[in-house]
Amino acid sequence: MKLTVAEAAKAVGGKIIFGDENLTIENISLNSRLMKGRDLFVPVIGERVDAHNFIEQAFENGAVCSLTSRHKSREGSEKLLKEGKALICVEDTVTALQTLGSYYRDNYVKIPYVGVTGSVGKTTTREMVAKALSAGFEVYATKGNSNSQVGVPITVTETDGDAGIGVIELGMSEFGEMTRISKVAKPDTAVITNIGVSHINQLKTRENIMLEKLKITDGMPSGGTLILNGDDEYLRDLDQDKLHAYGISVGKEINIIFYGRGENCRFRAHDTELKDGFPEFSITDTETGESSRERLSVMGDHMILNAVAAVCVARIYGISIKDSFASLASFTGVKGRGEIYEASGIKIIDDSYNAAPASMKAGLKVLDDMPLEGRKIAVLADMLELGENEAQYHRQVGEYMAERGILPDGLILLGPLSENIEKGFKEGLSEGGIEKTSTNIKHFSELSELSAFLKSYLKPGDTVLFKGSNSMGLSKVVKEFI
Repeated sequence: MKLTVAEAAKAVGGKIIFGDENLTIENISLNSRLMKGRDLFVPVIGERVDAHNFIEQAFENGAVCSLTSRHKSREGSEKLLKEGKALICVEDTVTALQTLGSYYRDNYVKIPYVGVTGSVGKTTTREMVAKALSAGFEVYATKGNSNSQVGVPITVTETDGDAGIGVIELGMSEFGEMTRISKVAKPDTAVITNIGVSHINQLKTRENIMLEKLKITDGMPSGGTLILNGDDEYLRDLDQDKLHAYGISVGKEINIIFYGRGENCRFRAHDTELKDGFPEFSITDTETGESSRERLSVMGDHMILNAVAAVCVARIYGISIKDSFASLASFTGVKGRGEIYEASGIKIIDDSYNAAPASMKAGLKVLDDMPLEGRKIAVLADMLELGENEAQYHRQVGEYMAERGILPDGLILLGPLSENIEKGFKEGLSEGGIEKTSTNIKHFSELSELSAFLKSYLKPGDTVLFKGSNSMGLSKVVKEFI
């Protein structure tokens, strides 16, 4: 990015309080300690911390300019005055950041964007879409987890100038957030992976979650393409008339394409086999008959739909199913989302980055499908932000294990909510006529206690799954073992 202070101020409707308007801005930072070079610092007012208190630190660490909603004139901002620095006053810093991202998208990023959202699997699908598109394009994709109302504008400004297409992850956890970030990213094509219960604490119902996810079309142009999971009960019956009836994309032509396994899906997965946990299957475009077959390098039946979505996107952009699927076959996963490591003879399935009921069940299925070499251990932590039915969602995970005959040698649980996994597991076994289980079940309330136990419990030959919400800290334990 190369913007002058004057251009940035004009773009956001701000006023330059001090500084040379010809200073060049090349990056955006939200962290006063971490600068990439010639940064615009955006101080966000959070629940606990007001980052306006760190503008001076940002300048010391390399920022050349900062936004502010606290300082209205040179008076009161004298201590921030430094040579080669500038300060721009705006009404709200987050809104200004989004406005700047939208301005940059309109004026400097001329490539098509593919937006990816959904309750589960956004990041993995994003990376798989990028991998499939790489068969025909130089691809820019969202880095890390920058999918929020502050992350998306920065992602837009960091788009590689050599890229021919971009893949942008769009996440939301509250009403109105998807509309805001979609209008920043302005995706030409969008993928919705599923409608689950993540963030149901804020959004209250799955229908509300569906409606908010569908607002990814708010930033799309008329004639854009919406790619939907045709196997999802909330998405499979949608058409343009229903979108308009919901008050979504009114006045726009939105092309809808379904992917999945069902008869309603244009891009369909079929003839699936699991070979040592790795899915091998065919993908067919039922309109043209074009088809190809590959084996994925990531484990789990749940990866199949992510792959079909990726191939569908690539086909829309002119890449053959054969070429995109072949590229996708070498995809090995995303850190913390199902990657497999071996350390000291122990096989570790690192799915510790986050968790929802659907993804936890999928992780347990992966563990169960692993070739039997030694013991199989499931280390599960609380799933958060699930609202008033959180206990029931945890109990359903345990019931799923019992119903599917997923009986790990060890079930190691962390957090108060995870106790319900044990309850559901035992209740499910009892309903199936099994009163006792050989599964060794342990429960911990502290991460340090769980870690200490695992160090003495795990042994060479074991396969262990780590799965839980990010803030539960299981990734720290995974890192210790690796």
